[in-house]
Amino acid sequence: MLANLLAVLSLTALAAAAPGLSVSLSGPTTVKGVSNLHVAATVTNTGDEALTLLRDPRGLLHDLPTNAFSIASASGAGPKFVGAVVKYSPALAAESGAPDAVTVLAPGDAFTVAHDLSAAYSFASEGEYTISPSTLFFYVDPATGSPVELRASVGATHVARLTGSLAAPAPPLAKRQTYVGCIASMEVAITNALAVAQEYASESLAYLTANTTATPRFTTWFGALTASRHALALAHFSAIAGRDFATFTYDCTCTIAGTYAYVFPDQLGYYHLCDAFWAAPDAGTDSRGGTLIHESSHFTANGGTLDYVYGQTDAAALAVSNPGEAVMNADNHEYFAENNPALA
Repeated sequence: MLANLLAVLSLTALAAAAPGLSVSLSGPTTVKGVSNLHVAATVTNTGDEALTLLRDPRGLLHDLPTNAFSIASASGAGPKFVGAVVKYSPALAAESGAPDAVTVLAPGDAFTVAHDLSAAYSFASEGEYTISPSTLFFYVDPATGSPVELRASVGATHVARLTGSLAAPAPPLAKRQTYVGCIASMEVAITNALAVAQEYASESLAYLTANTTATPRFTTWFGALTASRHALALAHFSAIAGRDFATFTYDCTCTIAGTYAYVFPDQLGYYHLCDAFWAAPDAGTDSRGGTLIHESSHFTANGGTLDYVYGQTDAAALAVSNPGEAVMNADNHEYFAENNPALA
């Protein structure tokens, strides 16, 4: 009996110590002009232990305009996402030790971040929109230092009626130049990386042009061969290889820990390079050159890929489980181009 009681108490203690988060949205219920469509996302630690949460730029704890919300109108038609797509590594962010890479919440504490939805979404019509938050977070395990996935409960969504102008004011365009905010060593690293990226793109195009059968390289990254899937991959690399990387703009002002780079898909040729980019090798797996291929595939003009999964293991698994998504996943394009380890 005593042993059973101790076991129950032990399980109860473990349950009580389980981490927990809740997220709620707030903001004006009537918005005139899409540029005023802002919401505040409040994340609350509902558990019994302090949490060191990663400020993942793809989620609610960072104000970069990424796809961190689900938005639907009464008719069911939501806006088009036009914000930033990011190559981010929770593991690298956790390892960085950078103070701005995390937010620490004690039990009961809350943290609020304002989000400008007009910078991330393009609305086609006036009307009432229901806005729901992403629930995916990562906290750093105090015992291992590794990131652990945590799903938050939703305390409150937000409903806003949008009227007036649906066009957000365009940001002022910087004068076209090769580098923005880059020091000399960064410029050298970029020069080396874009040469690798150009070679990756050209070699990938040549490979896909010459190989129309189910080769190990194709099936590993893009799944079972079909004519349409091969044609889509070929079109993507044809567009990427047709660009001159030396004419593009490389912005070095991003300092988001654990992040390689991000782009806005409709801003062809403008790359934001972040902390993890500089620590990566020029070539090989998750390299600088490969990162430029990853980000290039996101540009609408190059095919508009998405980020369904990250990392070689998950990208290879996606090619098996859902090849239709694999051929539209940015990391699959990167790993196909890097071809490391080499596949025939």
